[in-house]
Amino acid sequence: MNEVRLSRLTGILLILTPIAFNVFFTLLSVTFEYPDILREPAGQVLRRFDAGSSSLIAIWYGFMLTAVMFVPLAVMVHKVLARRDTPYMAVATAFGVVGGVVQFLGLVRWPFLVPYLADAYLDPSSTSATRESVAVVFQAFNQYAGVGVGENLGYLFTGLWTLLVALAMFGSPLPFRRWLGLLGVASAAGIVVGMLEPAGFEPAAEIVVVGYILWSVWLALTGIFLLLPRSLGNRAPQGNPAGDPGSRIESLAGSDRDR
Repeated sequence: MNEVRLSRLTGILLILTPIAFNVFFTLLSVTFEYPDILREPAGQVLRRFDAGSSSLIAIWYGFMLTAVMFVPLAVMVHKVLARRDTPYMAVATAFGVVGGVVQFLGLVRWPFLVPYLADAYLDPSSTSATRESVAVVFQAFNQYAGVGVGENLGYLFTGLWTLLVALAMFGSPLPFRRWLGLLGVASAAGIVVGMLEPAGFEPAAEIVVVGYILWSVWLALTGIFLLLPRSLGNRAPQGNPAGDPGSRIESLAGSDRDR
């Protein structure tokens, strides 16, 4: 894959990922009152889930796939932004891949496990003991897979990936690299703060929402800048080694300056 095509594909994925994430999140908010519904008793959550039928399962499945999209996104961003002066991009890519995996593991229970739990809970033949057992299983997976793995680890690795990529932007030839990098740093801080909610820091729930909004804007703007003609323009000066990652990004930006 040549550099221009890679930049275009990365830009498109950077735009599509936050769009898909926010579309499915909005659908869940409207149809399932997510995430506020998670503060309700397990029985009420399962009844509401069952009422959503197959359409709600499909929405959860789509939301789960937005976490999967983050894995190739992290790899492609590495290929575009990596330079000799950003050796930490390899670590950033590892954080991004792990972030996508843990978020997938946190969300996969909704389209696959919760339908079974809802059926068992609402089965007319189920005893009160069965319903209590189902509620315990639901709450256990909600705390372990949802809060512990999907949210806490997801916030951590997504925030670290965002921070390191934003730092790489400060020295890259991307247009408006400074304010775009600052936006990335701000969104990373907002996302990581979400880890403090289980510790009793109540404002964290609102801060992480703002962080993800900024993160979505940051991803989309980065994708747009990669699609700009200037970013897809001339190749780097011949003095740059062909295999140097720095030459790739300089060729994408059409910059003649030696960084």
